[in-house]
Amino acid sequence: MRKLFLLSLLVISLTARSQTVFGYWYGYANVKSNGSANNYLVEMILQPGKDYVKGILNYYFKNTYRSLSVKGSYNASTRQLIMYDIPVVYYGSDSRFEVDCIMDMRGLLRVAPAKSSLTGFFTAKPDYKYTCTDISFNLTLDADISKTDSVLKAISEFKEVNQVWKPADEDTLVAANVIPRKVVNYVIEKQFTERENEITNEIEVESDSLRVDVFDNGEIDGDIISLFYNKKLILFNQKLTHKSIHIDLVLDSTLEVNEVSMFAENLGLIAPNTALLRIRDGKKVIDLRVSSNLQKNAIIRIRKKKTGND
Repeated sequence: MRKLFLLSLLVISLTARSQTVFGYWYGYANVKSNGSANNYLVEMILQPGKDYVKGILNYYFKNTYRSLSVKGSYNASTRQLIMYDIPVVYYGSDSRFEVDCIMDMRGLLRVAPAKSSLTGFFTAKPDYKYTCTDISFNLTLDADISKTDSVLKAISEFKEVNQVWKPADEDTLVAANVIPRKVVNYVIEKQFTERENEITNEIEVESDSLRVDVFDNGEIDGDIISLFYNKKLILFNQKLTHKSIHIDLVLDSTLEVNEVSMFAENLGLIAPNTALLRIRDGKKVIDLRVSSNLQKNAIIRIRKKKTGND
């Protein structure tokens, strides 16, 4: 009887722990409008109180990183979480990202043996409902109990920030120099052809050759990529960091459009796989934020600017 009682207590304890919203969550949020998808990378640290839930919400959108203090409620019986009055960068704002949507975050906790997930929507407050589209999110709980102290420390030392990340001088140190010649890897080439190609950027350049530096998109989370140039594999299984992968590309003058394709080898800690491509066209610098996943390749189209002699 005593063993049965202790076993029951253990089961109850493990069940309660697996159903908590306390801890570190990570994932993505998507808004779809006019046929185009916009992706936010999201992480959230939560600490439940007696009558409320508080924590930190971080998200990365294009080149803007936001870290916010959030507060709300959690209903353990229905497993519903609501966080109130969160300023989310409007997906259609200009490059300065000065427009915020004030939104509530409403999610449902789902518990399975493999993982716990939190899914739902950021929904605009009444004053913003005609401008700001609902944003769906899907977050996964990092169940490592050793992170508990780190979560509490992060909440206690939190300072709200809003910043734009660009490579600094120390980030331009080259981690790898890539000579753009065809590499043979039949497995990756086959997977590349099986995925959908999505044109994410189109640029016009003046030079016949370009310097391309590839970085992780601000948050180092283990993204690994391969690169194709005009459908030929030139780099495979390269991990992205704040140090650049340097490539010198010579445009093929026989083609109307040259293409750089990013193939995701994994999704890193936070999906999707994201990168910053810094392209130097002479003295001109073009920064492109690119994301791909295990279903789609990200394609950058490069056109040579026509001159009066062309």
